[in-house]
Amino acid sequence: MRILYLFFALLSIVFVKGSEKTSEENESQSLLWGTYRPNLYFGMRPRLPKSLMTGLMWYGVQHLTAFTSLRHSCEQGDNLRGYTWTEHDPRDGGVEVVRDELNNLDLRVEWLKTHEGKHGGSWSVRISGKPLDTSRPSLNSLIFYAGLEGFGGLEMDQRQLSQVPEGPLALTGRTPELGEFKMKFENGPESRYVTRGRRWEDFVAVSSRTHVAGMVVADGTIWQAEDLVSRALMAHAEPLVTKYGGKEAPDELPDAAFLLMLDDHIARGSNFYAIQKIFDGPFSFDVHYETADSKQTFDRKTFTTSLAAFKESFDTRFKDVFPIPKDATPGLFEFSKAITSNLLGGIGYFYGTSIVDRSVIHEWDEEDSVDTTKPSGGGPELAGPTQLLTATPSRSFFPRGFYWDEGFHLLHIGEWDNDLSLEILRDWMKLVDEDGWVGREQILGEEARSKVPKEFQTQYPTYANPPTLAMAVTAFIQRLKQIDDPADMETLGLGGAQLPLIQRPEAEHGNALLRDPEAARAYLHSIYPTLRRHYLWFRRTQKGQIKQWGRKASSRTEAYRWRGRTPDHVLTSGLDDYPRARPPHVGELHLDLISWMGFFSRTMKQIAGYIGQDEDEAEYAAIEEAIITNIDDLHWNKEEKMYCDASVNEEDDSYHVCHRGYISLFPLLLGLLPPDSPHLGSVLELMHDRQHLWSPYGIRSLSASHPLFGKDEDYWRGAIWMQMNYMALASLKNIYTQQPGPYQKLAHQIYSDLRHNIIKNTHKEFERTGYVWEQYDASTGEGRRSHPFTGWTSLVTLIISEKYPGF
Repeated sequence: MRILYLFFALLSIVFVKGSEKTSEENESQSLLWGTYRPNLYFGMRPRLPKSLMTGLMWYGVQHLTAFTSLRHSCEQGDNLRGYTWTEHDPRDGGVEVVRDELNNLDLRVEWLKTHEGKHGGSWSVRISGKPLDTSRPSLNSLIFYAGLEGFGGLEMDQRQLSQVPEGPLALTGRTPELGEFKMKFENGPESRYVTRGRRWEDFVAVSSRTHVAGMVVADGTIWQAEDLVSRALMAHAEPLVTKYGGKEAPDELPDAAFLLMLDDHIARGSNFYAIQKIFDGPFSFDVHYETADSKQTFDRKTFTTSLAAFKESFDTRFKDVFPIPKDATPGLFEFSKAITSNLLGGIGYFYGTSIVDRSVIHEWDEEDSVDTTKPSGGGPELAGPTQLLTATPSRSFFPRGFYWDEGFHLLHIGEWDNDLSLEILRDWMKLVDEDGWVGREQILGEEARSKVPKEFQTQYPTYANPPTLAMAVTAFIQRLKQIDDPADMETLGLGGAQLPLIQRPEAEHGNALLRDPEAARAYLHSIYPTLRRHYLWFRRTQKGQIKQWGRKASSRTEAYRWRGRTPDHVLTSGLDDYPRARPPHVGELHLDLISWMGFFSRTMKQIAGYIGQDEDEAEYAAIEEAIITNIDDLHWNKEEKMYCDASVNEEDDSYHVCHRGYISLFPLLLGLLPPDSPHLGSVLELMHDRQHLWSPYGIRSLSASHPLFGKDEDYWRGAIWMQMNYMALASLKNIYTQQPGPYQKLAHQIYSDLRHNIIKNTHKEFERTGYVWEQYDASTGEGRRSHPFTGWTSLVTLIISEKYPGF
């Protein structure tokens, strides 16, 4: 076995080099393991391309039809009353509560980990459940699985299955990256197997124990665990159905608890194991993972005490980092804690190929936006593989990386764990290609593609997305500047008790770069060349035309237009169906994009100044100033008293395209409008006008008086979006209420009222539905579309605590 292990280790050198894995990608052992399979209700995996993956699935066994509603991947159609992380810290552990009314199951998944050793430390999971309604039966089959891809082995001694009474089961394994490890399964004292039901007497010898299936599966298919397990259950059930009279005699068939059992067969060379427990009523069981070099491991007793300490420590630290107002509505603390925990629990690790088409130039994307000196390719092609640690917008609907969502995610994550936000940012920077482009959706591998309609899977290297990653850099620099004494972290809420089994320096809890100015500067130096290349890609590929259409502007270069336009959509802008010019025209200028470029220029100025790139800093400052001037020159409409897009009519004349909504607010949203601007009053009044954008639930995306309000697809045609309201609040709080100007008092009023409305409505809808939502109805405030949407909607936590980093 040792010789085989050394052989695998030698081969892994080639594999790791080929996947371009570096020590920087995994510098923190405390982030090696995590719940990095957010598309599942629960799954653990390490940040390694091919390695050990685990997951949980369950189904009711009250009757056979319950099997058709097997729970594994997060699906809105599962109609759960809710599934939410009540606590989650990627470095320590978490608690998830799932309420499954169909199966009368109140399920809890609790996990903890230690950090010592070279292989990410140990971790344990406790899976427990009880009836939601004690007057109804609650019989459930729980299946925990572990599968191994890549080099290594995974084994179970089949003799364990015949022990009477049943003893703890264990899997042993080894991989080059994880070393030798063991995974032990242990029942809780309250657990009771199914000992009743039709034909129970025929199954009495096997019903009161754990069942196992071991099988050989191909690399890249562990993610299909649900199909693998379902086929194994059917293979065991079919001969029993025949034996007991078939479908013609349903009353003679054994109960589902006995039919739907794994067959306890372990194939030679198995690399996938499913461990099944079928319980009647309350239950719990633990899964303990430990590596050979782990000095600290969990057992049932230490897990219980450590879990209590973790929850207490989490609450204490949360109150420090995200304080709740003293007069807060009852339940607001739990709400804020849950949406933060769900954002953190939605972080996933993805590895695989993506689909890229370098040959397409769409109708309104002129040739000069593409570098024609390079081969364009011949259609969609597989690129990569690459890897990414990313927070996901929605575990059920969008379990993948989204560029423009991520910047907002990192604002929130960075307040809780600075270094984790920078790990994610670093991963994104590694995806930027030699031209400076990065795909706006990161759909890496077959598992990720399985959740995406085919027409949206391909990425185009001329397509951009709002450059929100710049906000994460700005927020980091702001945090650095807050710290006069690196040893004094109290102002950032970086305290918190240690867990009994976690003895680590406090600096390792996400604050190492804040405590070490030289390391912080080194990090910024490391990403700066890539970020600059990305910035220049925007300036080159998304440039707009000024002189071609006789436009007058102070700067002859600073104008921008989103590529990827269709008659009804500008998906690249992030505001998909928001009204734009009709018909489209190559001469369009987009207000939101020039505003984003102004913000991006400001960020680049800040980072260049911090790391001593003086010439670059002056360059960015000049561009920022030119952009701010051109926003007025090119986009202000005197008659409408608002900022607008621009386009070109049939007479080749430039004109303004004015649709009151989020686009109109962008210079204010991104803090580019000076507090003494003569246009600020009109922008604030539009924002506060009940006939247009103001509602009791937040700022609407499109004026309620607009003829397209709520029409057609109705995605960005009225609905309230949380990240846009966050930007409004951030700019109001950080700029327009703080700096003297004629509209300072109005800014105060709008800020106070808007913050109150946002908090009240999102909390109300969470209490009513059990979820936070992708958007909120502009007329009723009700949650709409995908849920849970604990991506940028979780910014409400920052709004509650009045923290607005990045602006």
